[in-house]
Amino acid sequence: MFDKNRFRAQLVLMGITMKELAEKLEIDESTLYRKVNAGGSFTRDEINKMIDILKIDTPMDIFFA
Repeated sequence: MFDKNRFRAQLVLMGITMKELAEKLEIDESTLYRKVNAGGSFTRDEINKMIDILKIDTPMDIFFA
């Protein structure tokens, strides 16, 4: 299950807004919000990009909690 709180904390730590992340993922901002709030139905490609963008050391804790 997706850990929304850890995800949002990582955004804050990296100083990246949801809008900026959506742009980097090349998806609409509303799509990103929907995926985050619905529990994280992200594609593998999106997860891999977020791991790189947000410099996530332990992706299992966020995306597969």
